[in-house]
Amino acid sequence: MKIKHETKLRFVAYSSVVLIPLLLAFDAFQAHRYARLKNELAKLEAKQVEVVEQNRKLISDISLLSSSDRIEKIAEEELGMHKAKSEDIVRVEIK
Repeated sequence: MKIKHETKLRFVAYSSVVLIPLLLAFDAFQAHRYARLKNELAKLEAKQVEVVEQNRKLISDISLLSSSDRIEKIAEEELGMHKAKSEDIVRVEIK
């Protein structure tokens, strides 16, 4: 009976000697992986902020470029166009 008890104690001791370094190595691996993922997340969040700001700027540019005042100014000054008078408008009716 005493021999079985000593064998169990040796098994527990040897298992502890093997498992503790393995668990420590696994913990170090997980800590490294966590730090890498945290760094990648910070980069992605910064990129998201950059893209949102760029999107806001583009929306603002679209609003500015598509304003009717700007289009009318370009039509008159650069293309030599003018607003049609009501007597210049011809309506064609097709039956």
